[in-house]
Amino acid sequence: MNRNSLRTVFLMTLAAVLFMLVGQVLGGSTGLIIAFVVAMAMNFFSYWKSDKMVLRMYDAQQVDRSSHPQLYGMIEELSRKAELPMPAVYIIPQNQPNAFATGRNPENAAVAVTKGIMQALNENELRAVIAHELAHIQNRDILTQTIVTTVVSALTMLAQFAYFIPIGGSDRGSNPLVALIVLITAPIAATMLQAAISRTREYEADRTGAEICGQPGQLASALQRIEKAAEQIPMNVSDTAMRSTSHMFPVNPFSGGNFMRLFSTHPETEDRVERLMHMQRTGEYLFD
Repeated sequence: MNRNSLRTVFLMTLAAVLFMLVGQVLGGSTGLIIAFVVAMAMNFFSYWKSDKMVLRMYDAQQVDRSSHPQLYGMIEELSRKAELPMPAVYIIPQNQPNAFATGRNPENAAVAVTKGIMQALNENELRAVIAHELAHIQNRDILTQTIVTTVVSALTMLAQFAYFIPIGGSDRGSNPLVALIVLITAPIAATMLQAAISRTREYEADRTGAEICGQPGQLASALQRIEKAAEQIPMNVSDTAMRSTSHMFPVNPFSGGNFMRLFSTHPETEDRVERLMHMQRTGEYLFD
């Protein structure tokens, strides 16, 4: 808990520093002041409202026991096993099977599943994926994951606007070289940030999720199914959502080229499956 709190503070500080540095480069002292104000507002928004932003990105609709009794009951049962408060339940109108958890703490958490995952997975596989997402809530990963989404969205926005902002606050127009540098480095920095935050936490969520559902092999099977489906069924969302939220899912829902795999936000699914199957056989999850 302390480690995750420190990580969250680090992310919010990093976001502020990045904004201020780019603001000074692009707008001089005036740009620095504007960037500082924007960074403070962004950090406030990240803590209180970024989960709602992510749910809106995917047009997620909240459901209850009366409309989706089987899904709601499954999440309720697994939440009790994990000793967690019942999260809000959302359905994402996408055909690709996937899911994510969001929120600022276990008392204000949400689990969102796509329409496709309820059709593609069997009951035990779906339970395992939901347990994986509840593990993120139990491990208090969700706030950090959601703040990363805001930071990455902001870095992407900076890259898009850099070309149009006059450098140094002058009236000479934009500096093409500085704009080019920001356009290249901001998306790379964003992707590296996602990878640094997400990869080790997926292993921990796999282990904890397997313990919650009691079926490591079913989680391994679900990860394989989701990865295969993600290669065939696109996630129809905006470019901003695509860039900023891939780390929130158990399997990256957006396919990328070889260059992007260098900065993958997730460990290799094959490696995760091997660790889960070892846990199925021996009861022990190997991190090394």
